[in-house]
Amino acid sequence: MRTTTPYPEELPIFSLGNPLFPAGLLHLNIFEPRYLAMTAACIGSGKPFGVSLIRAGFEVGVPAIPSAIGCTARIIEWSQPMTDRYRLVAKGETLFRIINRRVADDGLMLAQVELIDPPDPLPLPPQHAALAALIKELIAALGEDAPLPKPRRFDDAAWVANRWAELLPVTPERRQRWLEQADPLTALVEIEKVLAEQTGQPP
Repeated sequence: MRTTTPYPEELPIFSLGNPLFPAGLLHLNIFEPRYLAMTAACIGSGKPFGVSLIRAGFEVGVPAIPSAIGCTARIIEWSQPMTDRYRLVAKGETLFRIINRRVADDGLMLAQVELIDPPDPLPLPPQHAALAALIKELIAALGEDAPLPKPRRFDDAAWVANRWAELLPVTPERRQRWLEQADPLTALVEIEKVLAEQTGQPP
């Protein structure tokens, strides 16, 4: 079991219809008052917010019930086209587990969390090299439009697994299971099976 570290303050939680993975890029249009205030605070302080898959409810309106495991996100690009709008690019950093949560007066969910230490770096085994090669082909085809974060660590098992988890057309719940998977090699095996099913090729 991975070790954890208590986060020293309450983490604002943004519940979304898909999970965020470490190093993954998240593009957001912010317009709800609770998230406008959160965004302004994160920009001002440089602190992250938390992204968690919706377990029940919706992205807009009454606060949704988040999944217990999520990923912190730090804003790396932002613009404010209008006073009541933000456009953000945030990058996933560290997995967390929600211990307690509450809804503030403005409707923003705040949570006491513990950060989940990442697994030790694990080289991509040769039997999974084709997965990295396919990502390289995608980048070559799309160029700068490729939706893949930098630096690109093609020799890192977790990085390759996370990128495929983002790319494959699977349910959010399946992505969440991969997010929670402590062993990237297990996730890679499952990803290869899904890819084989969708392409009709043997794994």
